[in-house]
Amino acid sequence: MVRRSEIGLGDYVTVRGVRVTSALRTLSDLCPRLKGVEALALMDAAVRLKLTDRPALIHAQSVCMRLLGPLAEAAESPMETRLRWLLLKAGLPRPEVQRSLVDSHGRFVGRADMYYDRTRLVVEFDGGNHRDRLIEDNRRQNMLISAGYTVLRFTASDIFSRPDTVVAQVSAAAAVSARRPAGARR
Repeated sequence: MVRRSEIGLGDYVTVRGVRVTSALRTLSDLCPRLKGVEALALMDAAVRLKLTDRPALIHAQSVCMRLLGPLAEAAESPMETRLRWLLLKAGLPRPEVQRSLVDSHGRFVGRADMYYDRTRLVVEFDGGNHRDRLIEDNRRQNMLISAGYTVLRFTASDIFSRPDTVVAQVSAAAAVSARRPAGARR
């Protein structure tokens, strides 16, 4: 489908000698035509790639972008966005995205796809590349658990086929983590 519209001087950029619409203009054109989670995945990618930032999204002319812009984060994949969207739509608190985590001595132990600071809960999405780096991911998970974090891992199958189970497990883990004795939380 071809759509025509006026493009202002500020709505385009030149990339490798080719004139294209800016990231904000492209997002503005696409956002109303996509499902919320799909639009948010594009915004997350644009923020991660530093093509825009959350304030620009929040102040955009597009109503869709102003509504979803506050949720935009530098998620590393559309599936991470879908997992976060699922948790938010279920009424769970907003997790931090791509948070660096340390042990009790301040040593870096890993970066969480999503993280609930109050409960020390790490929520991870395992995509197809997880199989290629299984040993590294297992070592990282062991370090996180040894440092006192709770780790939950989900796949695309979980998100699409068992969303209620995903929400229930994250909710239960957050509740269990919140009740841990202070000494066990490191």
